[in-house]
Amino acid sequence: MSTTTYEIQGQIVALPVHVRNADSWAAQFLVKAEAAQRIVDPTGLEVAQPIPGRTIVNIAFVRYIDSDLDAYNELAVAFLVRPHDAKRASSGEKMREFLRGRIGVYIHQLPVTQEFTLEAGQRIWGYPKFLADIEITEAKNRVSCTLAHDGVYVLTLDVHEGGPMRLPTRDLPTYSLRDDVFRRTVWEQDARTTARLGGATLELGSHQIADELRSLGLPKRALTTSTMRGMRAAFGPAEVV
Repeated sequence: MSTTTYEIQGQIVALPVHVRNADSWAAQFLVKAEAAQRIVDPTGLEVAQPIPGRTIVNIAFVRYIDSDLDAYNELAVAFLVRPHDAKRASSGEKMREFLRGRIGVYIHQLPVTQEFTLEAGQRIWGYPKFLADIEITEAKNRVSCTLAHDGVYVLTLDVHEGGPMRLPTRDLPTYSLRDDVFRRTVWEQDARTTARLGGATLELGSHQIADELRSLGLPKRALTTSTMRGMRAAFGPAEVV
């Protein structure tokens, strides 16, 4: 079996890329579908609608402890979307589609703290990675992430650790758009995921990413928050779609 490889900064990276240990926290916000669609429109995708007229934006931060792309921190702003080949559907059909798990994740912003994963993410999967300052701090049952870019404060997301609900692991496809190339990547993950209703506080700064989040009606109360400890994952090749 042939193995796809890339040379990144003098090192050979073979696919699939493995994450052996990482921790992740996220907050999911219910926002107006029309506002989110304006952001997603350049991809040609359509936002998912678990409730008619509403979609979900996910703000997640990850501490990669042991991976093929080294150790680093990452923050993602992502939207739940319908599959790229989805047909026209009514509001009810979109709700049922969401409940069946026929959704994907459009990765819109993906700042990271290390140059190696930056180049790998851009070249291999077309992810919109850029360098930023991402500080993750833990205190008692709270975990906080602060993002700054080019010396400008962007946001702070404070999340309640864990939760009473146990969520199943889903290997959702991710979509990315970079240099006018639209890609789809399916990555496998394994982690114990716990969640709760609410449980997050979001503060926004003066950066353009913060302004974009404000256009969605944020900050507001989170719909849910989730925690993944000891996450393992494997990223295969990207498919141009």
